[in-house]
Amino acid sequence: MTVETGKPFSPAEKKRKQLLVSKGRTAERGENNTNHTTLADKPVKERKKKEQKETKKKKKILVIVESPAKAKTIEKYLGPSYTVKASMGHLIDLPKSRLAIDVAHDFEPEYITVRGRAKILKELQGDAKKSDIVLLASDNDREGEAIAWHLRNAITAKADRVLIQRIAFNEITPVAIKDAVAHPGLIDDAKVNAQKARRVLDRLVGYNLSPLLWKKVKNGLSAGRVQSVALRLICEREKELESFIPEEYWTLEADFMVGKSKFTAQLVMWQGTKVELKNEATVQEIIEQIAGVDCNVSDIREIDKTVRPKPPFTTSQLQQTAANRLGFTSKKTMQVAQQLYEGVNIGASRVGLITYMRTDSVRISRIALEEVRAWIQERYPQELPEKAVEYAVGKKAQDAHEAIRPTYVRYTADEVKEYLSRDQLRLYTLIWERFVSSQMKAAKTRTVSTDIHAGAGIFRISGTKIIEKGFYTVMKLLPSREERGYGYPLLKIGDPVIMDAFYPEQHFSQGPTRYTDASMVKTLEEKGIGRPSTYAPTISVLLDRYYVTRSNKQLVPTILGRLICDMLVEYFSEVVDTTFTAFMENKLDAVEEQQLRWTDMIREFYSPFKDKVEEVGKTLESFKGTLDEATDQVCDACGRPLVKKLGRFGFFLACTGFPECRHTKSVPLATCPRCGGDIVARKAKKRGREFYGCTNYPECDFISHFKPINQNCPKCGHFMVEKYDKKKGSHKACINPACDYLHSSDDPLDELIREDATIIEGQDHAE
Repeated sequence: MTVETGKPFSPAEKKRKQLLVSKGRTAERGENNTNHTTLADKPVKERKKKEQKETKKKKKILVIVESPAKAKTIEKYLGPSYTVKASMGHLIDLPKSRLAIDVAHDFEPEYITVRGRAKILKELQGDAKKSDIVLLASDNDREGEAIAWHLRNAITAKADRVLIQRIAFNEITPVAIKDAVAHPGLIDDAKVNAQKARRVLDRLVGYNLSPLLWKKVKNGLSAGRVQSVALRLICEREKELESFIPEEYWTLEADFMVGKSKFTAQLVMWQGTKVELKNEATVQEIIEQIAGVDCNVSDIREIDKTVRPKPPFTTSQLQQTAANRLGFTSKKTMQVAQQLYEGVNIGASRVGLITYMRTDSVRISRIALEEVRAWIQERYPQELPEKAVEYAVGKKAQDAHEAIRPTYVRYTADEVKEYLSRDQLRLYTLIWERFVSSQMKAAKTRTVSTDIHAGAGIFRISGTKIIEKGFYTVMKLLPSREERGYGYPLLKIGDPVIMDAFYPEQHFSQGPTRYTDASMVKTLEEKGIGRPSTYAPTISVLLDRYYVTRSNKQLVPTILGRLICDMLVEYFSEVVDTTFTAFMENKLDAVEEQQLRWTDMIREFYSPFKDKVEEVGKTLESFKGTLDEATDQVCDACGRPLVKKLGRFGFFLACTGFPECRHTKSVPLATCPRCGGDIVARKAKKRGREFYGCTNYPECDFISHFKPINQNCPKCGHFMVEKYDKKKGSHKACINPACDYLHSSDDPLDELIREDATIIEGQDHAE
């Protein structure tokens, strides 16, 4: 045949071939599919084989993120050729058991696989071998960059032919994820070096100071570059509080009647000058002079004020607002924010509801601005400004990420509330309201101050109301009580009013307040100590080490914390100095900006620091055992004396026969007013809140929320407790509700639900 010999087709053969091809096309279109396989079927078969071959050749892509929740969300956004796995944070880090820094050779760190993480790393290496491309999608900050760097090195060691790339995103949405995958980049070595410098610096400080504390104070203690500075701030505030001498002063309010309406005003002027009421006698003298005098409205002043919306949240602002408005600790705020960022199930889809929650910037992307303005235009067009509102980024801000905002404005709190937990919903509402309101018009308020003339005195009442709602239109949870406004009496100058009753009240000037989570974060940010990612962990480690405790949401230094602080301030004042710590943070920024070599930064710090540690180690006297205190109690197990010792969770009683006898018990704080048993610290099963109850429980169910102090009531003999409220601050009170010593008779005895009580066992306190 011509086909076999390679000769040209004859005219008859050409005609026959054209006929066969024509029939084949007809069969392909379905016009004649009764024929069996012919040469005409060949193009169809070849096309199918080609498609199958291309499918087999489609690249397999492995995406590695930090958390399983994030992996679950991202996996829904990518196609079947993508596999998304989680590294669970750092897989490779410095060992905990030794310094692992080669100080003689440019401070080279010795990295190892984190204990318990080898299996995860091995699985990721195996998945990488089966993939054509690996995309490292850890968080877009220094820690995330370091995680990506370690993963790249570990994967390359086992699968050197796989292509490894870095992707980053600020929000977990389909658009953001697909855009990041479409535009992969390289690992930022400068950012890795900045993380390495911080890690090495903290390791050198901690692993030199901590052994010194073990040797001179007690085992299990720690010191750190940032935590020790925060501890110093808390201890110094406590000293200010203790040295403060309160001064007595009084206020005088009176009820006035206008027809059937009543309002209360406060005395502000007396005999033409600003009133100062220093004692009760002065107040009573004024009351005697003005009781029964004719009163009238002498002046009314109106002041209009423009209230501008606040910028979207940064990390520190979110932590402060959540602490003030929701009562969240910094740690809880970040945990809940992480859940919202990584994604929650909204119906059949999984959505990351907020952008990255570790940021120091108020910058907003152009797309987000367009979306929020379109939403405001649709819902509240009268509150939409002509141009987008711009906010200045702080001078100290790294501006690596946008502000914290909702990823989709259309997901209002009402629309997602059925899918969120209570805490998630409350925090999301804060974030949503703050962001949307930031792009709305300013509000306007009117404050009316009304003066009431009464003899030689002037009483004043002020009220504020919103006259133009502006950005308050979308705010439900966020405004404070003052921002919501309140009513005021409708009066005119010259209107007569009737004085009805007097309310003199004694006060004492308040000293500096203890730090709360909110004020601590604010101070750390203002002083440049740490970064958004370190605020919450810094507070947590102080609590975990029992250097600080929480009392009425305030951070109170313990005896141990004050001892450690005094020692560090005396011998390492530079290391625990706020200016020095902020200076080191700036140097870390310089490393990231490639303006400074990280090894030069560490070398400049380490040599004088190490010399100081060695000198103090030789000269400092030992404080070991100084916190132990002998007691008159004996061991229930062996009869030997008990000693009061300091453990991981505070003081406890331990047998002097240790280690032969390991019996321990909680420290009695007071005598039970019901049965004469011991009152000890206890914790609730469900929420872990501390309270105080009788050791004879359940026979005796006496319980109190308030911590006993080492003092009995001089009136009734019951024990005294420390209470706190916003009006009085911290104050003493008798636990007996029937006793009026230092508290009102209607002050209820605060009790927990009985079934939620469980005694803290002594071994929980042991070292």
